[in-house]
Amino acid sequence: MSKPVCVVVGVGAGNGESFSRKFAGEGYQVAMLARNIDYLQKLSQEIPDSKAYQYDVTGIDKTAEVFNKIESEMGTISVLVYNAGAGAFANIDDATVEDFQRAWEVNSRGLFAVAKQVIPQMRKNGGGNIVIIGATASVKGGANFTPFASAKAAQRSLAQSMARYLDPQKIHVSYIIVDGVINSEKTRQWMPDKPEDYFMKSDEIADSVFFLTQQKPSAWTFELDLRPFGEKW
Repeated sequence: MSKPVCVVVGVGAGNGESFSRKFAGEGYQVAMLARNIDYLQKLSQEIPDSKAYQYDVTGIDKTAEVFNKIESEMGTISVLVYNAGAGAFANIDDATVEDFQRAWEVNSRGLFAVAKQVIPQMRKNGGGNIVIIGATASVKGGANFTPFASAKAAQRSLAQSMARYLDPQKIHVSYIIVDGVINSEKTRQWMPDKPEDYFMKSDEIADSVFFLTQQKPSAWTFELDLRPFGEKW
């Protein structure tokens, strides 16, 4: 029996890499998608049963081609983790139309385009899981988060609509609000005075993502807030 297939959209050092390693470690084939194919190919040599696919979520004309290739090479998709995210951090005065459009293309339109490809494959399997990585900005628009917050709010609403339609079809849609700063070399440089427990660890976020995909239909989670214990909210 072939291994189930998990697709992670938006794989980079941090969450995307941790998600890929987690699902591979749990017995999945993993299709890793991102713009940086060199990084993906190197990572795929480290992760068993993984393949690298170059994909830019803003280039939706290539979406069908990429997902058809995944199905042909790996099999029908059981799990989608949508981790792509981008957005300029600016107030309404400083933000540009281009900032607004790009944030929407990556966070909301990209999810829509990808979901349209995986849903038919999940129906072939008799069900599946779609996990969307959100942010605090999806429920609370900060003054300097105008493009990002509006795009994340749209993404969350799209996820709700998808869940209400797809859950009865045995396709579990869930949305994770990541409320904190991810531990990385870059964030450590930005915040050198913060203690270890201030930062969220990608491997531990990955544990929660995997947990959502294993829930029984009688008790499915739609929205899950994740934050470090010391985070104020």
